Amino acid sequence: MKFRTMKRHFREGLKNIFRNGWMTVASVGAVTITLLLVGTFLALMLNLNYMAEGLEEDVQIDALIERTADEEQIQNLRGSIKEMEEVKSIEFSSKDEQLEQLISGMGEEGKSWELYKQENPLSHAYIVKAEDPTNTATLAQKIKNLDNIQEVNYGKDTVHRLFQFNEYARNIGLALIAGLLFTAIFLISNTIKLTIMARSKEIGIMKLVGATNGFIRWPFFIEGMLLGALGAIIPVAAVLTGYYYLVNNLGEKITYSFVDLLSFNPFAWQLSLIILAIGVFIGMWGSVMSVRKFLKV
Repeated sequence: MKFRTMKRHFREGLKNIFRNGWMTVASVGAVTITLLLVGTFLALMLNLNYMAEGLEEDVQIDALIERTADEEQIQNLRGSIKEMEEVKSIEFSSKDEQLEQLISGMGEEGKSWELYKQENPLSHAYIVKAEDPTNTATLAQKIKNLDNIQEVNYGKDTVHRLFQFNEYARNIGLALIAGLLFTAIFLISNTIKLTIMARSKEIGIMKLVGATNGFIRWPFFIEGMLLGALGAIIPVAAVLTGYYYLVNNLGEKITYSFVDLLSFNPFAWQLSLIILAIGVFIGMWGSVMSVRKFLKV
């Protein structure tokens, strides 16, 4: 396509935006609100996903070793576990380390366990993490079946609920975002439909003098792209401002260890580019769908 022709298409696309007046304002406003919701849900979902991945990474299997096992058997056990394809890492924890963790984890109540330092009743253990946290239960069962394993602990019920919640949260988030994007495409599509209907006589004349469908479509395509980009400006500014405030003012006040927000840079900038790209995409897609259906003159 020649530069002069493309320049003409951009000029016509801009004219269409100003020509439609309040319809343009209404369309941009609707897209702005939609993208604000999309941006909010995206920020929430991505942070929840980040925290969920952190929690999943913390899931571990405590494989307690039989107290009667000798050094050779303990080393052989390590080799057997390490050979399993699901294993990401394995770490030995002596019974003394296990006791220290128990004492420190129980706070004031843990002091009563200091009496057992002379005759430690606990067992050595291997701390195992799965390559894929969702395979923790399968891996735990395989380890449990090995010789010289006394007991396997990994918080079965808690881990199951964690993975189930993460799956539901991701699916619901994706469904909400998809619904919002469809709404934005519908709004832009309707605006361009009205534009095409209002200019049907002009389009008919253009076709009579030999204009191709592609030549007629391009200004509407550019108009949709510009509507989407304009609708993304306020959401991008809101995301950058809101997330900066959240990270720098509220992040330090959150005392729960599992609440870990993504850092402002580069996350907020990346999210802003995603919102802008979504705005441009839904504008172009809405335009394509409208023109395809209504440009039959």
